[in-house]
Amino acid sequence: MLLQEHDVPALIWNDQRVDYRRLLARIDALSRSFPGVPGDDAPCDDPSGHKVAIFSENRLEWVYAFYAGLKQGCTLVPIDFMSSAEDVAYILRDCTPSLVFCSNSTREILTQAIAASDQQPLVLVLDDLDLAAADGRVEPLPAPAPDKTLLLIYTSGTTGSPKGVMLSWDNLLANIESISEDVPIYTPGQRVLALLPLHHIFPLLGALITPLYTGGTCVFSPSMASEDMLRALNDHQVTIIIGVPRLYRLITKSIKDKINASRLTRLLFQLAAKINSPAFSKRLFAKVHARFGGHVRFLVSGGAKLDEAVFRDLTTLGFEVLEGFGMTEAAPMITFTRPGEARLGAAGRPMPCNEVRILDGEIINRGRNVMQGYFKRPQETAAVVKDGWLHTGDLGYLDDSGALHITGRKKEIIVLPSGKNINPVEIEDKLSAATDLIGEVAVFQHQDSLEAAVVPDFRKAREQGIADLQKTLNERVLAPYNQAVTPYKKVMKLHLLGEELPKTRLGKLKRFLLPEMVASTTTRAAGPAEPDDPEYKTIQQFLQQQKECEVYAGDHLELDLGLDSLDRVGLQSFLQATFGVGVTDETLMEHPTVGRIAEFIRDKKTKMAVSVVDWAEILKQRSEIHLPRSWPAHNPLRHGMAALARGYFRLSGTGMEHLPSGPCILAPNHQSFLDGLFVAAFLDNATMKRTYFFAKAKHVNRPWLRFLAARNNVIVLDLERDLKHALQNLAEVLRQGCNLIIFPEGTRSKDGVVRSFRKTYAILGRELGVPVVPVAIRGAWRALPSGSWLPRLSAPISVDFLPAVVPGERSYEDLNQAVMDQVVAVVSGSAS
Repeated sequence: MLLQEHDVPALIWNDQRVDYRRLLARIDALSRSFPGVPGDDAPCDDPSGHKVAIFSENRLEWVYAFYAGLKQGCTLVPIDFMSSAEDVAYILRDCTPSLVFCSNSTREILTQAIAASDQQPLVLVLDDLDLAAADGRVEPLPAPAPDKTLLLIYTSGTTGSPKGVMLSWDNLLANIESISEDVPIYTPGQRVLALLPLHHIFPLLGALITPLYTGGTCVFSPSMASEDMLRALNDHQVTIIIGVPRLYRLITKSIKDKINASRLTRLLFQLAAKINSPAFSKRLFAKVHARFGGHVRFLVSGGAKLDEAVFRDLTTLGFEVLEGFGMTEAAPMITFTRPGEARLGAAGRPMPCNEVRILDGEIINRGRNVMQGYFKRPQETAAVVKDGWLHTGDLGYLDDSGALHITGRKKEIIVLPSGKNINPVEIEDKLSAATDLIGEVAVFQHQDSLEAAVVPDFRKAREQGIADLQKTLNERVLAPYNQAVTPYKKVMKLHLLGEELPKTRLGKLKRFLLPEMVASTTTRAAGPAEPDDPEYKTIQQFLQQQKECEVYAGDHLELDLGLDSLDRVGLQSFLQATFGVGVTDETLMEHPTVGRIAEFIRDKKTKMAVSVVDWAEILKQRSEIHLPRSWPAHNPLRHGMAALARGYFRLSGTGMEHLPSGPCILAPNHQSFLDGLFVAAFLDNATMKRTYFFAKAKHVNRPWLRFLAARNNVIVLDLERDLKHALQNLAEVLRQGCNLIIFPEGTRSKDGVVRSFRKTYAILGRELGVPVVPVAIRGAWRALPSGSWLPRLSAPISVDFLPAVVPGERSYEDLNQAVMDQVVAVVSGSAS
């Protein structure tokens, strides 16, 4: 039987529970209302075979329509509810369904598609169905004939060419029997989370058809939002989660962020990874499992290859991950991991009903799971199914245990003009492993060479205080990689993107779209339909004034406009003052372009009164800060270190008379990690007593460093968490009559050349009316080369305290430029 009564709920949606008896009654009632759609057993490619399409988001009525169609003997055509009118029109023309179910949210798109397709199917709106009181016949739903075409699933895959995949009942049954009878993963009473859209064969079979066939329960999450998912897991004792790699990557990232926030939990996680005991990990991370409802037995992953790092993390947390390999054309499984056999990098062994071989590196499959063919495309069918063997287009190998390992896509192998073959996945793995600054990376061919599209991890970049991501990735990733590989494998350029790489809904990369995507981001220009709403125009004008450049809706706030931490605070203050909307760093990361942040503001605004960023007002807000007291050993230690520096290097200083008697800001250029010592060496005890260094919290991340900082005039502030509050703290230091030493470059120069100064110190100086003393450090970059821990003996180093710059009525920019010009004038003669 395809569907019969069981003593458990069949479907759960929030508080709604539909038992099997009621489900069968509603299916019967709906199937009787199919006007003009008589059932038949005609083959799918026979024009007389009736087809029923479902164009809707997941909902209970989707299930009723699906099984009602099966009961009528129809072929079901699930359509992606996020499809465009053009895509839907193509499907309607291609398979000519007699009936289309839609929802209120897809109705307009369907209307446009019907108009463009010249088809006139009957349309039923799922929202209008009234089946709550259905009392139709409650009789089991018999299984269809084995060769009956049950499904016609359109998939563009990663090539962009939509094809209808014809799947028979026997194709599906081969999968179902493998995971319920041959290997009892799906057993009566299992509760499976339906999170992914059901128009894909993977969640359709794994989260709906198989659970109901085996007497389990399909638990719907109303959306992909984490709150909805966690509520479904906790309220309904879910035992199996069906997910794609992207879902599991998000889950592990959320968990790891919390683990990494504490040194103790980091150590415990490392301990669990070494012990590698599921029982130990489940006990150790019992709170994590409890957050997921406490009943999850298996995390089933499919649709694309699971990142090995994600697999390791989930396993370390005590979850059992069952990864499989397949494709729509195999309904969908080809291999799957048996419980207790999960191994890093392996996608399991073949199903008992099919054979898997490796032919010239390509994975091929033969068995009951192989599709009937592509709808009305005999030539394309013959190209992938040869003598009964389905040629998957994926590359891989079988290990000694028979487990399959995926190494790439045959169609994605790049053939260079020289005839050399490149597997882009291998290069991508090496680039990703080189740094944690890469969120996603994909290699493609441009003309005669290789290039890569990179989506940076902006959160990590902020945590590390990286201002120039392109430069950093070129130095940390691209240059070392290119030095280590043969010439034909070199990647000539990294293209940084502000949005995720193009993928199918199940997470497979659409590599063929990369050149176009990269080309569209290299030239900033107005889009074909620039927004004209007042919110966008107001934000656009503000950013144009701040960055002194043209601003467009598609501009990424960081990649295109170069917003740094100070710019973000300015933007956040402007949005708060102008629109009454508090915008966090997280909000900016979720809405990273000008157009998207404008849309967010349009939906959330409580007022609209154009304002300017008032740093004076921001810094007026008093902040409680307890200045660290120097311990008795501070000055003796400082003088001793200074004497050691003078003895080891040829250290000299001039211009100390330029230090004012009142509070001031010292602004040195930055050439080495000992620059702070070099500056402090020339301050007398009285001046040093009221002079404080500013350090970022991420650089003072060890107990002994925090101990020293608290006793040596170092103020530690977390710029990444709350820059606005940090600036208010620094302002309070100056108000208390003390000095600040701030390195405006933010990072050390590797060649002695002075980099652009950030204007944070200039804002403080201008608004509090304190002078700024430029300090020029020369020679330190030669004495302590970047990356070297052995300083050069007797290297000359000079520290020049230059005449103080009084802010007066100067703008922030003018004050910043005046200070920087003095430093550059002194340093530039020695930088060569």
